[in-house]
Amino acid sequence: MTFDGDALHLLDQRALPGEVRYEVCRTAEETARAIQTLVVRGAPAIGVAAAFGVALAAKRAVESGAPLPEALDAADKVLAASRPTAVNLFWALEQMRRIRSAHSGASREAMVAALAAEAQKIHEDDVASCRAMGEFGATLFPDHARVLTHCNAGALATAGYGTALGVIRSAHRQGKIERVFADETRPVLQGARLTAWELVNDQIPTTLITDSMAGFLMSRGEINCVVVGADRITANGDVINKIGTYTVAVLAREHGIPFFVAAPRSTFDLATASGQGVTIEERDPNEVIQMGGVRVAPIGVEVRNPAFDITPAAFVTAMGAFYERCPWMEQLRAERSRHAPLDEGLQAFEGGVERLALVALRGPGPAARSSSPTAGKRSSKATADNLSTLIAFTDIAVFRILRERGMPLHAACSTVTAAIVASLPAATERRVGRGTQPS
Repeated sequence: MTFDGDALHLLDQRALPGEVRYEVCRTAEETARAIQTLVVRGAPAIGVAAAFGVALAAKRAVESGAPLPEALDAADKVLAASRPTAVNLFWALEQMRRIRSAHSGASREAMVAALAAEAQKIHEDDVASCRAMGEFGATLFPDHARVLTHCNAGALATAGYGTALGVIRSAHRQGKIERVFADETRPVLQGARLTAWELVNDQIPTTLITDSMAGFLMSRGEINCVVVGADRITANGDVINKIGTYTVAVLAREHGIPFFVAAPRSTFDLATASGQGVTIEERDPNEVIQMGGVRVAPIGVEVRNPAFDITPAAFVTAMGAFYERCPWMEQLRAERSRHAPLDEGLQAFEGGVERLALVALRGPGPAARSSSPTAGKRSSKATADNLSTLIAFTDIAVFRILRERGMPLHAACSTVTAAIVASLPAATERRVGRGTQPS
């Protein structure tokens, strides 16, 4: 997507791979319609597009002489209603509301400029975070990786480079990719139409498979890791992603294959306790009963078409590992240089996150791969606890406390640290020390 100051130009993903065409959006309403009709899709891309939609609403209001606050409120409402599941959409709209608040006393022209600048920043930050995730995530892939990915979490689903495909791109550049298997991803075929298109254009060895083939290939050892993106990750670590992701996670768990989730910070929803609290979008039944405009099911059959499913945190091998190398860590280190000696709370915060990152990255140890159902449940719960703890250890958690309670940084860090340490499983604390790896 590109923004020229007057309009948002979106690659129409519905036409791929047969045709490359662009949709031009000049209003918030047109942007919302593009999101709703899948001209643009993918949680990060939806968020970026929505931010530009707000900027366009401001520009059109100033040009027409319409009241700016009312125009922006209306834009916020129509954009928020376009897709209910992808949290990046609501995150981006909240970022734009903050800019509105910060510039409430500015001129109308200054407000337009500020909103356009923030939307552009969201766009640039998404590209940067995808590249950082790609480099870091690639370190977790085995050599000769035979990777399965589901749906499309590539450059088309983000502002550029991609989340899951960003990791694959970086791993390929490092010489670690033997082959990528792309699920076709029914019913809209994002894997066949979009992921395969991106990977073939990047000259990455790719094999397209139907969704029902993954288990068979895993059983034969042809797939040795999985990476997907996410539309939302809740506070307990549950992953809401394209329908079929849960099935892939179950298969990966059964075959002892690592299941990675690549997601930027805008995908983490700490306000929602678990996946059960997320509204799952139900889309048009015609997406299921038709293929390429041709009906493939009998008239009168009933159809379900949930667009997403929920993968429990316990099924995820590493998630926090892809969290953009934790940008707030740099702020903590900056505090060290400004305040010597470092506040005790900051020391605990920095040390605590390193311990937790090791647990999340390395997993709970051999017990996780035990064939005993009881052992599997125990180890899976430990993994889920550690992952959700790691997610809570983010700038979102800290700065929410800063904003809502008016605390200084060191006090906010101390507060979060205390809560995290209190929730750590005792066995994990005994087993994992700073700078060491769990057994």
